[in-house]
Amino acid sequence: MPTYATRALVSVLCELAADADPGELSVRLAATRAGDLRPTDGPLTGLDAETPVLSDFYFPDAGSSLAGVFGVDLATPTGQTAGRFVSHPDGDPTVSVTDDLHATVLVAVPPWNVEDVRAYDRDDRRLDFVLVDAETTEPDTPV
Repeated sequence: MPTYATRALVSVLCELAADADPGELSVRLAATRAGDLRPTDGPLTGLDAETPVLSDFYFPDAGSSLAGVFGVDLATPTGQTAGRFVSHPDGDPTVSVTDDLHATVLVAVPPWNVEDVRAYDRDDRRLDFVLVDAETTEPDTPV
């Protein structure tokens, strides 16, 4: 089964990776059901409404002072991350033993192009990766 991610998410992550270069970046990712996404370029065809699509991320520095004191990352809700994005400024596009692993890992390398991002599982098996032209919708606000 392919791994899906919104083009907008991967674009922002590549920009963050470029800003962090020559340092590495590791970011937790959240998914949204395809049926809850708003298409940005025509209808979402070929995706079941229940298909998880990586769509959001948790800022890598959020809660770092708390983690430094208590050794626990309190910035990310437990069990609510569907993947991880890592950057490899050395140009190696595969998962490394020093990466923070997750069930799905997206790996980016210079020159930080969206089309060059690869998806892997935690066992370093490359997965089919599909960019989706959609975005998350803002939650309805009460009137």
